[in-house]
Amino acid sequence: MASITTNDLKNGMHLDLGSDGGLVQVVEFQHVKPGKGGAFVRTTLRNARTGAVVDRTFRAGERVDRAFIEKREKQVLYKDTDGYVVMDNETYDQATVAAVSMGDAANYLVDGMALTFLMYGDEIIGTDLPASVELDIAETEPGVQGDRVSGARKPATLETGLVIQVPLFVNPGDRVKVDTRSAEYMTRV
Repeated sequence: MASITTNDLKNGMHLDLGSDGGLVQVVEFQHVKPGKGGAFVRTTLRNARTGAVVDRTFRAGERVDRAFIEKREKQVLYKDTDGYVVMDNETYDQATVAAVSMGDAANYLVDGMALTFLMYGDEIIGTDLPASVELDIAETEPGVQGDRVSGARKPATLETGLVIQVPLFVNPGDRVKVDTRSAEYMTRV
């Protein structure tokens, strides 16, 4: 691991604080030079494993270990009782990833989907979801002829089990595009 000073911090950078704080991502930082006393760096850090956010202050110039996060393309093969079975696209090695470690990405995963995983050593610490995914509507009330209230919505269950609000004209079996950041309907495909 490379050792850097707190003066070199950037938003999105990962740090390994050891037993003191674990693996964290810098959400925000601010370099402060008060009129009296030494300068310091005020940071907001997100734990990469648990998602917990904590505020922490470092002395200016204090050395911290930078953690290098590798992005690896993997394919989701199928879901089983232990989690998701994924295959590395380069080595063809298969591994089971617990559903909890997938976070919100589990709401959008279907068999055969390619996904970018964030790796710290051999540990999967997160996923990079695309901005939108295309999924099938598994269940919803059928649209009623003549019911064209502008902006009206109804609940629909996707093939992954996620329930979203869709316009009245969407029917079961339709394929829709869903925004993965807000879990909102975008358009019918």
